[in-house]
Amino acid sequence: MSSAAPRTTGQDHLWSVDEHLEDILATVRPLEPIELQLLDAQGCVLVEDVTVPVSLPPFDNSSMDGYAVRVSDVAGASAEFPAVLAVVGDVAAGQADLLHVGPGQAARIMTGAPLPPGAETVVPVEWTDGGLGEGPATGMRARSLSPEGAEGHVHVYRPAEARAHVRAKGSDVKSGDRALEAGTVLGPPQIALLAAIGRGTVRVRPRPRVVVMSTGSELVQPGEKLGSGQIYDSNSFALTAAARDAGAIAYRVGAVADDAETLRSTIEDQLVRADLLVTTGGVSVGAYDVVKEALSYVGDEDEPGSGIEFRKLAMQPGKPQGFGSIGPDHTPLLALPGNPVSSYVSFELFVRPAIRALMGLQDVHRPRTRATLTARKALTSPKGRRQFLRGTYADGSVTPVGGAGSHLVAALAHADALIVVPEDVESVEPGSEVEVVLLG
Repeated sequence: MSSAAPRTTGQDHLWSVDEHLEDILATVRPLEPIELQLLDAQGCVLVEDVTVPVSLPPFDNSSMDGYAVRVSDVAGASAEFPAVLAVVGDVAAGQADLLHVGPGQAARIMTGAPLPPGAETVVPVEWTDGGLGEGPATGMRARSLSPEGAEGHVHVYRPAEARAHVRAKGSDVKSGDRALEAGTVLGPPQIALLAAIGRGTVRVRPRPRVVVMSTGSELVQPGEKLGSGQIYDSNSFALTAAARDAGAIAYRVGAVADDAETLRSTIEDQLVRADLLVTTGGVSVGAYDVVKEALSYVGDEDEPGSGIEFRKLAMQPGKPQGFGSIGPDHTPLLALPGNPVSSYVSFELFVRPAIRALMGLQDVHRPRTRATLTARKALTSPKGRRQFLRGTYADGSVTPVGGAGSHLVAALAHADALIVVPEDVESVEPGSEVEVVLLG
């Protein structure tokens, strides 16, 4: 990383939440498409329409275990006067050489097996004696246990209409149909469809690789013993989990001590595996806010405008923020505040949309709705700041959880929504309608 002047817009400029987000989304570009094996493409975004090369199902097949017969041979069949048909053999799923069903004949057929030539319908085995002459059958015996079932005669106790219990060729999708549209996120059902139509690979935008690191000499890894003045590192775990929830492949780096050179070196080491870097902590105005110290003058001297700019936003929590690009590939970096709630709220507002933009998604935002505020007293908010309060949402109502403190992790764990209080509102009375960001 080489030195360059920091990106500045004036130290006293107070950015709005929308301005900061717009700047991020204007900078972040979707990742280049690659061809991936189906299972490797899970969670990725399709970049081209996929058409169906072969109809599904590719042939007429049975939806039941039973007998393939001609309609006229079972017309009028009843328990008192069953139709008696000669069994000419078995038709199993995957069988290539098919039997021919002629007048007065039946072929024992398994679920998924092709409808044999001459047959017009399928009679479920429960409508027959299963070829055993012992009254209505409850199922079909395995061929290995009862090979004689594929020959002899079968009694049919009910008639069947033409093509009953037959899955028609192309009844799912037809050859030439569009199976999936570009922009589709590939989940298990979509991967199943791709496999069913014979696609072994697919062209997608890969899941972004996001590296998360927290800073602070006071941070200790969970499972270790706390010393005096130390706390456990929760931010890096929360943000790594949040990045994975957003669709990224996320890597967590252990907490970096309050040393600018160590942080710079750690970031350089991580650039090789990062499409996006996220730091938490060290972006305020304290003497040990090493992220600002380490990154304020880091950029590419051959690319004007690169580097990290640190800003003050008109929001609570999360006033201090940093954003820019770093390294030879101009990898985006978002520097978030260190307080746990500030960090998480900042992730939801800025990092999650950046991840979704890297994936090539059109809608990068969490869903929003309007809800009635349920609270014991009015909510207060600082003038000129957009406040985001934790809450629980249900049935059109939202209830605050915990206070406004940016350190209240326990309250955050019980929240599934953010209550948005606009910049020009200083008090919200119970029963008022508010905007809500849904986190679940």
